[in-house]
This record gives sequence, structure tokens and C-alpha cells, in this order.
Amino acid sequence: MINYQINQTIAKTDLTKLYNSVGWFAYTNTRVNLMAAVANSLMVVSAWADNQLVGLVRIVGDGETIIFIQDILVDPKFQNQHIGTELMNRVLSQYPAVRQKVLLTECTVHNLA
Repeated sequence: MINYQINQTIAKTDLTKLYNSVGWFAYTNTRVNLMAAVANSLMVVSAWADNQLVGLVRIVGDGETIIFIQDILVDPKFQNQHIGTELMNRVLSQYPAVRQKVLLTECTVHNLA
């Protein structure tokens, strides 16, 4: 069962493991910056399987006229279980009156050859 938390403090090791699991090493190469970015986000929704961080979405913006969905990531072992969908739904339900909702994320390209 997945447990969702809003604005819960997340340990550096948990964040590092999740970001590394999806190959977002630019974030984990400067963990101090990652921790500050998460702490200074407007909203963070995290997904937990037991005590393991398996998903996260973080929001930046003014919360009134615009929000940026900066990161949304799910550990590959937990993908295709609608965790990402639930993370997005929880964010969107918190900001129904915001006119501009912008998704910004990193794309990892895999060599399929």
C-alpha cells in the first residue's frame, strides 16, 4: 500500500536514492542544493511504500496565479502503479483556482539500439 504525505521532511539519503533511481544525477551531485530546493518548494507530495520513498512531486510558484510542477518522479521499481497519477491529482486538487499550471521535468533518453 502506498502512503502519500504532503510537505513531510524527507531525509537526504531518501531523496538521493529516489533521484538516483531515475538517473537524475545533476540533482544528487549537489545534495545540499537538492535539499534546499525541496525545502523551499511551495508544496512537496511524497509517496511511501512502508518506509521507502518511492515517488515525489514538488511545486514552485506563487500558488495564486501560477504553479510550476518542477519534478515528478517515481522509482522504476514502482512505476506503472498509478503513483505518478496520484501525485499529480493531489497537487492539482490543492490548486484548483490557479490558472497556469506548468509541468517542468527532466527527460532521460535511453539508447534503444
